[in-house]
Amino acid sequence: MRHPWNASWLLGSLFAASAAVLVTLAHAGPRSTGAEGWSERELAVLATLSLQRLPPAPVDPSNAVERRPAAVELGRRLFSDARFSANGKVSCASCHDPQRQFQDGLPVSRGVGTGARRAMPIVGAGHSPWLFWDGRKDSLWSQALGPLEDAVEHGGNRTRYAQLVAAHYRAPYEAVFGTMPPLDGLPPDAGPHGAVAEQAAWAAMSERQRAAVSRVFANIGKAIAAYEKSLQHEPTRLDRYVDAVVAGRTADAGVLQPDELRGLRLFIGKGQCVSCHNGPLFSDRQFHNTGVPPRDPARPDRGRADATAKVRADEFNCLGAFSDAAPAQCQELRFMVEDDPALLGAFKTPGLRGVAQRAPYMHAGQLATL
Repeated sequence: MRHPWNASWLLGSLFAASAAVLVTLAHAGPRSTGAEGWSERELAVLATLSLQRLPPAPVDPSNAVERRPAAVELGRRLFSDARFSANGKVSCASCHDPQRQFQDGLPVSRGVGTGARRAMPIVGAGHSPWLFWDGRKDSLWSQALGPLEDAVEHGGNRTRYAQLVAAHYRAPYEAVFGTMPPLDGLPPDAGPHGAVAEQAAWAAMSERQRAAVSRVFANIGKAIAAYEKSLQHEPTRLDRYVDAVVAGRTADAGVLQPDELRGLRLFIGKGQCVSCHNGPLFSDRQFHNTGVPPRDPARPDRGRADATAKVRADEFNCLGAFSDAAPAQCQELRFMVEDDPALLGAFKTPGLRGVAQRAPYMHAGQLATL
């Protein structure tokens, strides 16, 4: 499924080239002028921006169903179902609105309560080994589960969600994941998180019951991830321009305005924005502390520094019991950097396709405009 949004209208949002390409180009031979005044070095960098250069998202070995059409369709339905929330009003689409590039346009997201960070767009998220601004999840399906149990996002619990699937999605669920476990006799509201009563009810369940409910819960995330991974960017004006000049053609008149071209030259040149915002998705998918002021100076967000312990302890990570991967396939998690001081206050480089239409900016909406 391709999402039909328009191109960004500000070339200050456009970035280029991977660090490896830049290093290679730095040692390249003499510059010569190419199409429309771009040097050979610049054209080589521009080429890396094209959406045509984006490979398919890597297969996630921890989610065996992610490419099954039936899983994509089930995930599409679950994504927009507001019954999967404590108040029956919040769905994944509430914060990841398809009409807003799968985000909500708010400084910090609002579910059943108010969060502390912005909703990130999800198109292209399957190319990243880490999810959320701080990377506290290591797969799309694990990421999808986090908000469902979060007190200020969906605010629900596992037995409630499992029973919703049994009541409303049994046939499509079983077509993808096999027979649902029996859920008779379970408390209506129980889970390892949430209210004290919910946690107590969860503790009173047998280990077998908890494992069965958690398996259904994990499969909810895997179906949603299959849908999210099916979403793709549409080519933009930038792609039209880049594809033309890299091929040695003159771009269509007016496809980029003069100020946009000046911005593009800055971003791949003097501005060096390409150092972090590179490739077709304009992100190195790494974590950096760029000195953005915290939203709450009294309680600064520690970002990636606190996330590594969370992802390591997550029962739904690549090495967990609900993953479909073999341990040897979980290289990112096994060799995750955890003790680097540079992780303090570091957040993931956001992808910037269509960014001019996604104000406000930064991880907590600290900046109102580009």
